[in-house]
Amino acid sequence: MTKKTNSLIPVERVENVIFLLRSQKVIIDSDLAALYGVPTKWLNEQVRRNKERLTPDFMFQLTKKEKEQVVANCDHLQNMKFSPNLPYAFTEHGSVMAASVLNSESAVAVSVYVVRAFIKLRQMLAPYKELTKKLEQLEKKLQAHDKQIVTLDQAIRLLMPPPDAKPKKPFGFYSKKGKEKKSDAKKKKI
Repeated sequence: MTKKTNSLIPVERVENVIFLLRSQKVIIDSDLAALYGVPTKWLNEQVRRNKERLTPDFMFQLTKKEKEQVVANCDHLQNMKFSPNLPYAFTEHGSVMAASVLNSESAVAVSVYVVRAFIKLRQMLAPYKELTKKLEQLEKKLQAHDKQIVTLDQAIRLLMPPPDAKPKKPFGFYSKKGKEKKSDAKKKKI
């Protein structure tokens, strides 16, 4: 059974239905139901019957605005556009718990692939978290350096003599044009 499920539902297919909502990676109820091979209505019915198992940290219902955003961004969820119901979003743990409340062999087998997809995404994002942390550290250093440069600039300006307020008169013997010396002007006339 596991080999058959593996060929039917590759991890990449599961990865394609995982979204980021409310800063959590989730799967929409219709996608989860399709993966588990059950109708969405039946999945949601089982969820309502087992509220004590599927707590808010495992799943949540989308708002109308979130539903519109998901439908607008995901072509395969266009059918949700006409549904009056607000869909549920399942976290990694919620998707596993949903498989247990469905109580079917196929749902349990597929839940393994769902968990693997979540793990793979988490591993793919780990280097970006490290990079983000390093960029934040670098930004803090640069801000500190900027403050030090401003302080140094202010100290240098305090050490410099103040500029004279009145303009200085030209030094030497210049003609009215100001560029030729008077002696040079006399030589030209001769």
